[in-house]
Amino acid sequence: MRARSIGAAAATGLVLVAARDLLQKKHTLLRNFPLVGHARYVLETIGPELRQYIVTSNDEERPFSRDQRSWIYASAKGENNYFGFGTDNDIEHIQGHAYVKQRTFAGVLPDLSDPQAALPSAKVLGGPRGRAKAFRPASVINISAMSLGSLSGAAVTALNKGAALAGTMQNTGEGGLSPYHLNGGDLVLQIGTSYFGCRNEDGTFNLDKLKAIVAGAPVKAIEIKLSQGAKPGLGGMLPGVKVTDEIAGIRGIPAGKDCVSPSRHTAFHDVDSMLDFVELLATETGLPVGIKSAIGEMDFWEELATLMERGGRGVDFVTVDGGEGGTGAAPLVFADSVSLPFRMGFSRVYAVFAERNLTDDITFIGSGKLGLPENAVVAFALGVDMINVGREAMLSIGCIQAQKCHTDKCPTGIATQNPWLARGIDVPSKGTRAATYLRTLRRELLKVSGAVGVPHPSLITPTDIDILNGDYDARSLGNVYGYKDGWGSLGPELAHEIAELLTT
Repeated sequence: MRARSIGAAAATGLVLVAARDLLQKKHTLLRNFPLVGHARYVLETIGPELRQYIVTSNDEERPFSRDQRSWIYASAKGENNYFGFGTDNDIEHIQGHAYVKQRTFAGVLPDLSDPQAALPSAKVLGGPRGRAKAFRPASVINISAMSLGSLSGAAVTALNKGAALAGTMQNTGEGGLSPYHLNGGDLVLQIGTSYFGCRNEDGTFNLDKLKAIVAGAPVKAIEIKLSQGAKPGLGGMLPGVKVTDEIAGIRGIPAGKDCVSPSRHTAFHDVDSMLDFVELLATETGLPVGIKSAIGEMDFWEELATLMERGGRGVDFVTVDGGEGGTGAAPLVFADSVSLPFRMGFSRVYAVFAERNLTDDITFIGSGKLGLPENAVVAFALGVDMINVGREAMLSIGCIQAQKCHTDKCPTGIATQNPWLARGIDVPSKGTRAATYLRTLRRELLKVSGAVGVPHPSLITPTDIDILNGDYDARSLGNVYGYKDGWGSLGPELAHEIAELLTT
């Protein structure tokens, strides 16, 4: 009797769904194929998962292939991250594949067997401009800008704990500094166009609030966000479903409504006034101050370098964000087609400063899928001094690349404000995994540096890497990106200093 009742209820439910399908006018497929048509939408919904686990090969999927994700997962867990039986990349026929030219002999190298090996920056951040709180970053690998709101509180906490364990810095993202950022890790405070955390009621910048934040947190540097790779030319956007009461309180905005930041700053309006703003922040806080931008037109960079060449004012660091995008919600056309990919964008910016002999005075930071050893090595050879890792750090704490970041339905609780989903994150263990991944990546970079015969990745030069053009031609990295002799390399004093620091 009970089974019959259940069957009758199920049949009634199906009849009601079929009737609804026939009467609704929104979906032609369901009107024409009631009930059965729902299978199409189910398959569409789980399409990314099907492709991830069943359809694609180890190297096809984007933004991160199965091999790349497997390497990050194994590294984060402290497991064997080696691959056997040779590469399954078709390197003989791939155009643009980079390979490192190892050297037969080398000088003194650091201990490559130490999993805790330090890998500090080759440059003192803020040193060339005499900032009161200039410092040498303890790690060339740090956690990229990802705001509370974009990520859950549990995810931010896990990453901050991981940063503390690994001796790296975490960028707060433009969403402001939250309690979740205060778990032992040093911070880079990012200021976006909405000035969250340091704004007046009308949304303009408030210096006193900024100074109060800096005084009460382990902020090591300030980054002014001009644009980001996910949506260059647009302001930041947090969908309303992710704007909880807590997020609204931290940012000073209405809960439940899309949080759209302006596309331009109001505290300055051109390069000249931007440099005045940079110097104001540096003077009032003593901290190094830099800028972050995706790369489009080059007039901005030409003017910035020209003004810095005159002396007196300048940025302490430049973060170049590749147009490959990130976790930010963005229109597809912006994610796919606005701003240059990292290598092309960075090389153009670097060239502008290299022409004026300014590269030793600026710390260059790169972001955009650089949390993989092969990509990071190329970035260092192009002249990057440090890298920021975003999505790779998310993968290290459990992200499965479900690509639901913009929906508030992240199944792993990382890119969501849903408490039920976020509770799945075990913060202590995920913090340890983040730290293990960061340490492993540093060690991999030391290994590759050793293969090239140098003690630090900043000493890898564009001549140490060739770019393949199928199986018949190869050009040096510097030649591909139009570098002149000496570009991409540290000055003699900096090179000697970092080599001594790691080998004595």
